[in-house]
Amino acid sequence: MLQCDVQQFFPAVDHQILKNILAKTIACESTLNLCSKIIDSGVGVLSAEYDMRYFPDDDLFAAERPRGLPIGNLTSQFWANVYMNELDQYVKHTLRCKAYLRYVDDFLLFADDKATLHHWRDAIIAFLASLRLTIHENRAQAKPVEQGIPFLGFTVYPDHRRLKRSKGIMYHRHLKTLYRQFKAGEISREDGRASVMAWLGHVQYGDTYNLCRKLFREIVA
Repeated sequence: MLQCDVQQFFPAVDHQILKNILAKTIACESTLNLCSKIIDSGVGVLSAEYDMRYFPDDDLFAAERPRGLPIGNLTSQFWANVYMNELDQYVKHTLRCKAYLRYVDDFLLFADDKATLHHWRDAIIAFLASLRLTIHENRAQAKPVEQGIPFLGFTVYPDHRRLKRSKGIMYHRHLKTLYRQFKAGEISREDGRASVMAWLGHVQYGDTYNLCRKLFREIVA
């Protein structure tokens, strides 16, 4: 198994590359102009969150390239999938990976040997450079699936799913803050309940019953 994730993905999406990708499929000029206006609205929005990276053949003006998708825009998730579809096609048709999974900028590749995974890792790094993207290379290491597959906040095993320990610790701190704010009258019961239910709606997809009991017992004790 090879797990990868893109560094600062939404701030790094290059506007001109995205527009070129859209132009390969969309022939209507009016539609392309509308897409361009929506994409251009993201110029500079996430600039403070982007650490400049230079790629082969870049000059000093590369730092001025328009980039970034506002995370709150309804179109941004769609643009993200359009952008990363280039990687999907490369992995499936060029690398011929038969077991591949992606959610936005997090993706997994599966193979029967480390040598294949190491080759794919190097190829993906080179390919993503054409999209002006980089991965967290220190995290992208070949691992046996027996150790569990970390994905979207869970560690997935053949017969169960566990919430990542770091996620549980983080929410424990957040829950204590919520309870303190509620007791101080800073938030209403309804707001506190909405926050708790949103978290429960996520963690219900893992084996978290005992974890939830422990967290809530500690808060009210």
